[in-house]
Amino acid sequence: MQMKTLTTPAVALTLSALAQTATADEIDFLCYQDGTECDVIAELSARFTEETGHVVNTNIVSYEVIRDQLLKQLQAGDTVPDLARVTDLGGMAPYFLDIAPYVDSAYYEANFAATLPWMRPAGDTAGIYGWPGMGATGPFVNLTMFEDAGVDVPEAGATWDDWVTALTEVKDTLGLDAAFALDRTAHRWAGPAFSFGAKFMDDTGEPILVDDGFRTIAELFIDWHKSGFMPVEGWPAGAGTSFRNAAPLFLNGQVAMHFGGSWLINSYDSNITDFDWKAVPVPCGEGGCGAMVGGPAVAGFKSTDHPEAVAKFIDFMAREDIGAEYHAKTQSIPAHAGLQQTGIEYQGASARVADALNVFADNALKAATTTPQAFAFQGYPKNFVIYGVVPDYLTKAINGEVSLDEALAAIDADVKAKIAE
Repeated sequence: MQMKTLTTPAVALTLSALAQTATADEIDFLCYQDGTECDVIAELSARFTEETGHVVNTNIVSYEVIRDQLLKQLQAGDTVPDLARVTDLGGMAPYFLDIAPYVDSAYYEANFAATLPWMRPAGDTAGIYGWPGMGATGPFVNLTMFEDAGVDVPEAGATWDDWVTALTEVKDTLGLDAAFALDRTAHRWAGPAFSFGAKFMDDTGEPILVDDGFRTIAELFIDWHKSGFMPVEGWPAGAGTSFRNAAPLFLNGQVAMHFGGSWLINSYDSNITDFDWKAVPVPCGEGGCGAMVGGPAVAGFKSTDHPEAVAKFIDFMAREDIGAEYHAKTQSIPAHAGLQQTGIEYQGASARVADALNVFADNALKAATTTPQAFAFQGYPKNFVIYGVVPDYLTKAINGEVSLDEALAAIDADVKAKIAE
């Protein structure tokens, strides 16, 4: 496992901080970044060291390390870092450190009420388990392609039918191999599924995947691949439960739309130089305007030998002033209610980036009001199981290995079996 380590020692310690060094701790923080998130946290942690004397060693790793290795290490009882930036909140919740004894819980309830439940183990309604983030899925479009094809970009409130019609016209006019790409994971697929009426969760909080809305989007999704609307390099090229990133297809100008998420804004702004692009509102359907919400969180683990230092660092990052600086520098969406109200002054952000951030923030708001199952599903402890099971069997249906009915039956049975484990 390759990692980049950034150690932030005490700098210009004050007399009070010097007095604390006798009890100062050194904690290890495992972090992945889509852009500069870990770099900014490491920079801010130097200030934390000045204030407390505690030292934070920020170890930067790939997302695959967080996604594929960390949970297995926790389950096996292996040595893990003191805290980490993670995305599988439900799966890792049993291992998170409850920092409530060390922080002002009322502050967290006032500012993170919508996202705290995502990090709590089943049955817990009061624990504080970290600093939650916010993000939303949604589409990016290649404006240059639309302009070259002479096709108008559908406006906010447009349906999936409107978008399929427009994208197909762009594809046919320009001779593209495909028009639309979506990452191979049910996390991205969930947004369109919600729009077509898929509930994902029942009133008791249990998953109900294969309902009428789920069948509708599954059938459409297979048809979109058969017709060439979606690329063979995407879902059909994947295997099993593996994730497949569709961003390269958009970056390389192979498709006119990528349904990704807010975490891609800075990457696209930095790396796309040969065409114009923008984020657009999520398409709507009879079920609403569906986007999947969520985002990485910084959480400590019960196994740490330094729970107070871990709690203090999380509390430091959750502060309104520190959070404002973090989100401004990383150009990200806050989960903090106060910052959502006052807004973030994004430092050096281009008009395109600022507009994209606002679009994705609105996508999250639309999800809250029209497809609230997105918030329930994000907090479901075994959602990562579903993220992989859905593409596994849908890909087999796309590739003609099984029928749609067989795929849906297998999804239903496999999810039930894995949840029962």
